[in-house]
Amino acid sequence: MNAHASLARAEPAKPVLIGDHLREWRQRRRMSQLDLAGEAEISARHLSFVETGRAAPSRDMVLRLAERLDVPLRERNVLLVAAGYAPAFPQRTLDDPALRSAREAINLVLKAHEPNPALAYDRHWNLVSANRMVAPLLAGVPPYLLGQPLNVLRLAFHPEGLAPRTVNLAEWAAHLLERLHRQCEATADPELLKLYQDLKSYPIPARSAPITTDNNVALPFKLRLKGEILSFFSTTMVFGTPVDITLSELALETFFPADELTAERMRQMAASMK
Repeated sequence: MNAHASLARAEPAKPVLIGDHLREWRQRRRMSQLDLAGEAEISARHLSFVETGRAAPSRDMVLRLAERLDVPLRERNVLLVAAGYAPAFPQRTLDDPALRSAREAINLVLKAHEPNPALAYDRHWNLVSANRMVAPLLAGVPPYLLGQPLNVLRLAFHPEGLAPRTVNLAEWAAHLLERLHRQCEATADPELLKLYQDLKSYPIPARSAPITTDNNVALPFKLRLKGEILSFFSTTMVFGTPVDITLSELALETFFPADELTAERMRQMAASMK
Protein backbone atom coordinates (compact mmCIF):
# COMPACT_ATOMS: atom_id res chain seq x y z
CA MET A 1 0.00 0.00 0.00
CA ASN A 2 1.54 3.34 -1.01
CA ALA A 3 2.12 6.30 1.24
CA HIS A 4 -0.44 8.51 -0.47
CA ALA A 5 -3.24 6.01 0.05
CA SER A 6 -2.41 5.45 3.69
CA LEU A 7 -2.13 9.17 4.37
CA ALA A 8 -5.41 9.79 2.63
CA ARG A 9 -7.05 7.45 5.11
CA ALA A 10 -5.62 9.59 7.91
CA GLU A 11 -7.57 12.67 6.77
CA PRO A 12 -11.29 11.84 7.24
CA ALA A 13 -13.77 14.29 8.72
CA LYS A 14 -12.87 14.81 12.34
CA PRO A 15 -14.95 12.66 14.71
CA VAL A 16 -16.96 14.26 17.50
CA LEU A 17 -18.24 11.39 19.61
CA ILE A 18 -15.92 9.31 21.77
CA GLY A 19 -16.98 6.13 20.00
CA ASP A 20 -16.04 7.59 16.63
CA HIS A 21 -12.65 8.69 17.98
CA LEU A 22 -11.93 5.24 19.39
CA ARG A 23 -12.98 3.49 16.20
CA GLU A 24 -10.76 5.77 14.12
CA TRP A 25 -7.72 5.12 16.31
CA ARG A 26 -8.40 1.38 16.44
CA GLN A 27 -8.61 1.22 12.65
CA ARG A 28 -5.49 3.34 12.30
CA ARG A 29 -3.65 0.82 14.49
CA ARG A 30 -5.14 -2.00 12.40
CA MET A 31 -6.69 -3.69 15.41
CA SER A 32 -9.99 -5.52 15.50
CA GLN A 33 -12.50 -4.92 18.28
CA LEU A 34 -11.57 -8.33 19.64
CA ASP A 35 -7.86 -7.47 19.64
CA LEU A 36 -8.38 -4.17 21.45
CA ALA A 37 -10.86 -5.62 23.91
CA GLY A 38 -8.37 -8.33 24.81
CA GLU A 39 -5.56 -5.79 25.27
CA ALA A 40 -7.75 -3.58 27.47
CA GLU A 41 -9.25 -6.53 29.38
CA ILE A 42 -12.86 -5.69 28.56
CA SER A 43 -15.45 -7.59 26.57
CA ALA A 44 -15.65 -7.07 22.82
CA ARG A 45 -19.40 -6.55 23.27
CA HIS A 46 -18.82 -3.65 25.65
CA LEU A 47 -16.25 -2.09 23.34
CA SER A 48 -18.72 -2.38 20.48
CA PHE A 49 -21.34 -0.60 22.58
CA VAL A 50 -18.87 2.18 23.37
CA GLU A 51 -17.98 2.66 19.71
CA THR A 52 -21.62 2.80 18.64
CA GLY A 53 -22.63 5.14 21.45
CA ARG A 54 -24.78 2.60 23.28
CA ALA A 55 -22.50 2.71 26.33
CA ALA A 56 -20.53 5.56 27.90
CA PRO A 57 -16.95 4.70 28.91
CA SER A 58 -15.56 5.72 32.28
CA ARG A 59 -12.60 8.07 32.44
CA ASP A 60 -10.32 5.18 33.39
CA MET A 61 -11.55 3.13 30.44
CA VAL A 62 -10.88 5.98 28.01
CA LEU A 63 -7.33 6.27 29.30
CA ARG A 64 -6.81 2.50 29.24
CA LEU A 65 -8.03 2.20 25.66
CA ALA A 66 -5.91 5.20 24.61
CA GLU A 67 -2.84 3.63 26.18
CA ARG A 68 -3.42 0.29 24.41
CA LEU A 69 -3.88 2.18 21.14
CA ASP A 70 -0.70 4.18 21.74
CA VAL A 71 -2.60 7.43 21.25
CA PRO A 72 -0.37 10.52 21.64
CA LEU A 73 -0.94 12.47 24.86
CA ARG A 74 -2.36 15.44 22.97
CA GLU A 75 -5.00 13.23 21.40
CA ARG A 76 -5.73 11.45 24.69
CA ASN A 77 -6.97 14.80 25.96
CA VAL A 78 -9.21 15.01 22.89
CA LEU A 79 -10.65 11.58 23.69
CA LEU A 80 -11.32 12.58 27.29
CA VAL A 81 -13.11 15.77 26.28
CA ALA A 82 -15.18 13.87 23.72
CA ALA A 83 -16.23 11.49 26.50
CA GLY A 84 -17.22 14.40 28.76
CA TYR A 85 -14.15 14.47 31.02
CA ALA A 86 -11.50 17.08 31.75
CA PRO A 87 -8.13 16.78 29.98
CA ALA A 88 -5.57 14.79 31.97
CA PHE A 89 -2.28 15.89 30.43
CA PRO A 90 -0.93 19.44 30.78
CA GLN A 91 0.88 21.31 28.04
CA ARG A 92 3.47 23.79 29.20
CA THR A 93 6.00 25.88 27.35
CA LEU A 94 9.63 24.88 27.77
CA ASP A 95 10.32 28.01 29.80
CA ASP A 96 7.71 27.00 32.38
CA PRO A 97 9.33 26.53 35.83
CA ALA A 98 7.79 23.05 36.05
CA LEU A 99 9.93 21.96 33.09
CA ARG A 100 13.16 23.39 34.44
CA SER A 101 14.77 20.00 35.09
CA ALA A 102 13.79 18.76 31.63
CA ARG A 103 15.17 21.92 30.04
CA GLU A 104 18.42 21.48 31.92
CA ALA A 105 18.62 17.87 30.76
CA ILE A 106 18.16 18.95 27.14
CA ASN A 107 20.89 21.58 27.42
CA LEU A 108 23.19 19.08 29.12
CA VAL A 109 22.78 16.53 26.31
CA LEU A 110 23.32 19.14 23.60
CA LYS A 111 26.40 20.60 25.28
CA ALA A 112 27.90 17.22 26.17
CA HIS A 113 27.64 16.07 22.56
CA GLU A 114 30.12 18.67 21.34
CA PRO A 115 32.28 18.72 19.26
CA ASN A 116 29.56 17.00 17.25
CA PRO A 117 26.27 18.61 16.22
CA ALA A 118 23.03 17.99 18.11
CA LEU A 119 19.63 19.64 18.09
CA ALA A 120 16.17 19.41 19.62
CA TYR A 121 12.92 19.88 17.70
CA ASP A 122 9.21 19.74 18.38
CA ARG A 123 6.46 17.55 16.93
CA HIS A 124 6.37 19.56 13.70
CA TRP A 125 10.17 19.43 13.31
CA ASN A 126 10.60 23.08 14.30
CA LEU A 127 13.97 23.74 15.91
CA VAL A 128 13.80 24.23 19.67
CA SER A 129 17.49 24.32 20.53
CA ALA A 130 20.87 23.35 19.10
CA ASN A 131 24.45 23.19 20.27
CA ARG A 132 27.09 25.49 18.83
CA MET A 133 28.34 22.88 16.33
CA VAL A 134 25.21 23.14 14.18
CA ALA A 135 25.78 26.75 13.05
CA PRO A 136 29.06 26.12 11.13
CA LEU A 137 27.30 23.46 9.05
CA LEU A 138 24.68 26.03 8.03
CA ALA A 139 27.14 28.70 6.92
CA GLY A 140 25.96 30.30 3.68
CA VAL A 141 22.32 29.31 4.04
CA PRO A 142 20.13 32.38 3.30
CA PRO A 143 18.99 34.11 6.52
CA TYR A 144 15.32 33.87 5.55
CA LEU A 145 15.56 30.09 5.79
CA LEU A 146 17.01 30.32 9.29
CA GLY A 147 14.27 32.54 10.73
CA GLN A 148 11.86 31.34 13.37
CA PRO A 149 10.27 28.93 13.28
CA LEU A 150 13.14 27.07 11.63
CA ASN A 151 11.74 23.82 10.27
CA VAL A 152 14.48 21.21 10.19
CA LEU A 153 12.94 19.19 7.35
CA ARG A 154 12.20 22.19 5.13
CA LEU A 155 15.81 23.29 5.59
CA ALA A 156 16.99 19.81 4.56
CA PHE A 157 14.83 19.74 1.42
CA HIS A 158 14.95 23.37 0.28
CA PRO A 159 16.95 24.04 -2.92
CA GLU A 160 18.58 27.03 -1.19
CA GLY A 161 19.06 25.13 2.05
CA LEU A 162 20.99 21.92 2.62
CA ALA A 163 19.67 20.01 -0.39
CA PRO A 164 22.37 21.16 -2.87
CA ARG A 165 25.07 20.35 -0.33
CA THR A 166 23.79 16.89 0.55
CA VAL A 167 25.88 14.44 -1.45
CA ASN A 168 23.48 11.50 -1.02
CA LEU A 169 20.36 13.65 -1.30
CA ALA A 170 18.10 11.00 -2.88
CA GLU A 171 18.79 8.45 -0.14
CA TRP A 172 18.77 10.94 2.75
CA ALA A 173 15.55 12.63 1.59
CA ALA A 174 13.85 9.25 1.15
CA HIS A 175 14.91 8.32 4.69
CA LEU A 176 13.52 11.57 6.12
CA LEU A 177 10.27 11.23 4.19
CA GLU A 178 9.80 7.70 5.50
CA ARG A 179 10.33 8.90 9.08
CA LEU A 180 7.79 11.68 8.54
CA HIS A 181 5.35 9.26 6.93
CA ARG A 182 5.50 6.97 9.95
CA GLN A 183 4.92 9.96 12.21
CA CYS A 184 1.88 10.96 10.12
CA GLU A 185 0.51 7.45 10.38
CA ALA A 186 1.03 7.39 14.14
CA THR A 187 -0.44 10.80 14.94
CA ALA A 188 -2.71 11.87 12.04
CA ASP A 189 -1.50 15.40 12.78
CA PRO A 190 -2.85 17.76 10.04
CA GLU A 191 0.26 19.96 10.10
CA LEU A 192 2.51 16.95 9.65
CA LEU A 193 0.35 15.72 6.79
CA LYS A 194 0.70 19.13 5.12
CA LEU A 195 4.45 19.14 5.74
CA TYR A 196 4.72 15.70 4.14
CA GLN A 197 2.89 16.86 1.00
CA ASP A 198 4.93 20.08 0.85
CA LEU A 199 8.22 18.20 1.05
CA LYS A 200 7.11 15.84 -1.71
CA SER A 201 6.83 18.88 -4.00
CA TYR A 202 10.50 19.83 -3.67
CA PRO A 203 12.79 18.90 -6.61
CA ILE A 204 14.43 15.93 -4.93
CA PRO A 205 15.92 13.28 -7.24
CA ALA A 206 14.24 9.90 -7.11
CA ARG A 207 16.18 7.09 -5.48
CA SER A 208 17.45 4.86 -8.28
CA ALA A 209 18.15 1.81 -6.10
CA PRO A 210 17.45 0.51 -2.59
CA ILE A 211 19.26 2.35 0.18
CA THR A 212 22.80 1.10 0.70
CA THR A 213 25.10 2.06 3.55
CA ASP A 214 28.47 1.71 1.81
CA ASN A 215 29.73 -0.44 4.70
CA ASN A 216 28.55 2.11 7.30
CA VAL A 217 26.61 0.98 10.34
CA ALA A 218 23.70 3.25 9.40
CA LEU A 219 22.60 5.42 6.50
CA PRO A 220 24.94 8.43 6.65
CA PHE A 221 24.12 12.07 6.10
CA LYS A 222 26.84 13.30 3.72
CA LEU A 223 27.30 17.05 3.63
CA ARG A 224 29.67 18.91 1.30
CA LEU A 225 31.46 21.68 3.19
CA LYS A 226 34.43 23.73 1.94
CA GLY A 227 35.30 21.19 -0.73
CA GLU A 228 35.20 18.20 1.61
CA ILE A 229 32.50 15.65 2.36
CA LEU A 230 31.53 15.32 6.02
CA SER A 231 29.68 12.14 6.88
CA PHE A 232 27.44 11.63 9.93
CA PHE A 233 25.03 9.07 11.30
CA SER A 234 22.36 10.12 13.75
CA THR A 235 20.44 8.86 16.75
CA THR A 236 17.14 10.16 18.08
CA MET A 237 16.23 10.44 21.76
CA VAL A 238 12.86 11.11 23.36
CA PHE A 239 11.74 11.42 26.97
CA GLY A 240 10.91 7.96 28.22
CA THR A 241 7.88 8.52 30.48
CA PRO A 242 6.48 11.99 29.82
CA VAL A 243 3.12 13.10 31.19
CA ASP A 244 3.44 16.61 29.75
CA ILE A 245 2.41 17.07 26.12
CA THR A 246 5.35 19.33 25.25
CA LEU A 247 7.91 16.83 26.53
CA SER A 248 6.15 13.90 24.88
CA GLU A 249 6.51 15.63 21.49
CA LEU A 250 10.13 16.71 21.84
CA ALA A 251 12.98 14.86 20.12
CA LEU A 252 16.75 15.24 20.38
CA GLU A 253 18.82 14.34 17.33
CA THR A 254 22.52 13.72 17.87
CA PHE A 255 24.97 13.34 14.98
CA PHE A 256 28.16 11.26 15.15
CA PRO A 257 31.08 11.27 12.72
CA ALA A 258 30.91 8.34 10.32
CA ASP A 259 34.59 8.60 9.40
CA GLU A 260 37.84 10.00 10.79
CA LEU A 261 37.92 13.00 8.43
CA THR A 262 34.58 14.19 9.80
CA ALA A 263 35.67 13.60 13.40
CA GLU A 264 38.84 15.62 12.86
CA ARG A 265 37.05 18.49 11.13
CA MET A 266 34.51 18.75 13.95
CA ARG A 267 37.31 18.83 16.52
CA GLN A 268 39.00 21.59 14.55
CA MET A 269 35.76 23.59 14.30
CA ALA A 270 35.20 23.30 18.04
CA ALA A 271 38.75 24.40 18.80
CA SER A 272 38.42 27.46 16.54
CA MET A 273 35.28 28.55 18.42
CA LYS A 274 36.97 28.70 21.84
